[in-house]
Amino acid sequence: MQFSSLTLRSFTVAAALAGAAASAHADLTIPTNALVADSVQAFSSDALNAFALFKITVAPLGNAYEVAGAATQSFDFPITTITVGSGLKIVKGDAKGSALEISRTVDGAKAGVILANFTINYQTAQVLADTTPIGGVTTSQVPLYTFNTATPLAIKYKFPLTITGHEVLDTLKMTADMQTALKAGLKFTSSESFLADAVIPQLDFGTLTQDLIVKFRKAVSSKPYVPTF
Repeated sequence: MQFSSLTLRSFTVAAALAGAAASAHADLTIPTNALVADSVQAFSSDALNAFALFKITVAPLGNAYEVAGAATQSFDFPITTITVGSGLKIVKGDAKGSALEISRTVDGAKAGVILANFTINYQTAQVLADTTPIGGVTTSQVPLYTFNTATPLAIKYKFPLTITGHEVLDTLKMTADMQTALKAGLKFTSSESFLADAVIPQLDFGTLTQDLIVKFRKAVSSKPYVPTF
C-alpha cells in the first residue's frame, strides 16, 4: 500500500500496529515519506572553515536540498521511514533518496565522495550513509558520525488531530572509517592527510534536527539514491 494514499485514520491504525509490534518485541517500519517529516543538518562554523581550508564544497543531490536563510550552511533530508521497537521507542530513522556530494577540484578534475541514504541508528548513536568515491564503488551504510542527544524526541498532541515530534542531535563527530574514506575520495596529499588527521577528529560537524508533523505533503521518493558517473 502506498503511503501517499493513507488517511489520518489509517496512520493512526499504523501507530496502533507499531504499539502491538513493540509489545511483541518486533520492530515495525512505518513510511513517513508523505508526511511533513524532515532531518536538517546544520554544519558548524568550524566544519565549514575546515571545508574552506581544503577548498571543499558541499552540494545536495536527490531528495536533499539546501535550506535558504539558515545561519550556517544547512541541508534538509526528508525522512522516508521510521522504525519503532520495544517500548514504542524509535530505533532508527531513514532518509532514503537524499545525498550530499562533498568534493573539490584536483588536477582539473572533480574528486570527492557522495554520501547517500542516511540512517540515524539510535541504538548505536550513529549516523550512517552509503559512501561512494566519485567514479568508484559504493560501500553500504558506513558509520558517518557519532552523536549526542541534546533534545530527546518529544511527541506532542494538540486537539483535535495535530501530532508533532521534535528532536535535536549535536556533537556530530566523524568516525575514523569516514575520515579514511573522505581523505581517499578527496585525493588528499600526504601533507593534507597529516593536517586532516590533526583537525578532523577535533571537529564538531554541527547538529541534526528532526521534526515530524502528522500532516500530508507531496510524497518524496523512498527509492535509494544511486550515484551515476
